[in-house]
Amino acid sequence: MPAIESKMTAVVLISGSGSNLQAIIDAAKNGSLDITIAAVISNRPGVKGLQRAISAGIPTRVLDHKAYADREGFDAALQQEIDACQPQLLILAGFMRILTPGFVRHYLGRMLNIHPSLLPKYTGLNTHQRAINDGEAEHGASIHFVTEELDGGPIIIQGKVGIESNDSAEQLANKVLKKEHLIYPQAIQWFATKRLQLIDNHAVLDGEALTSPRLLKEQA
Repeated sequence: MPAIESKMTAVVLISGSGSNLQAIIDAAKNGSLDITIAAVISNRPGVKGLQRAISAGIPTRVLDHKAYADREGFDAALQQEIDACQPQLLILAGFMRILTPGFVRHYLGRMLNIHPSLLPKYTGLNTHQRAINDGEAEHGASIHFVTEELDGGPIIIQGKVGIESNDSAEQLANKVLKKEHLIYPQAIQWFATKRLQLIDNHAVLDGEALTSPRLLKEQA
């Protein structure tokens, strides 16, 4: 009984297929993640991630960003939808929107994001192809707190993969995705159990500021 009462309420934002959402749903279902997902919100209608949420019995909402005149209007409507759920944690799981400073400040310290690169390398889009083009030996994904700097918030944990000479961007993306599905639930669980905080723009885990991200090493 106490474990159920202590679960943290979260809202997940998506824009696409929701594979990380599925990993989070699965972890919550099997008891390794102490959160209750109050809602899944998408800025795009008809995406697979919405069906994943519906299949799991999670309420969904679509706010099509194209229906709003500007970014501020969309973010204000989105914030209203989120706050109606009173979440303690906001999870961006493939949410492909640049957020306004006011929105970020409203959820500062309780908003996590995943990015498909070893930040601070390769912020923005097309990360896998860019890593290949640059001849990188390794690539991966990062979980970070969201701040006003795009893809620039304090990094919590990373998962690394090696880049083979014959890897295509799609093959590399698939390898990285497997790491994403491991590191995101881990970071969320740290936050849900109050082990992880954002303090003075530093990710703090178990009372100590992370001078470098925790690392999930590539498995043989």
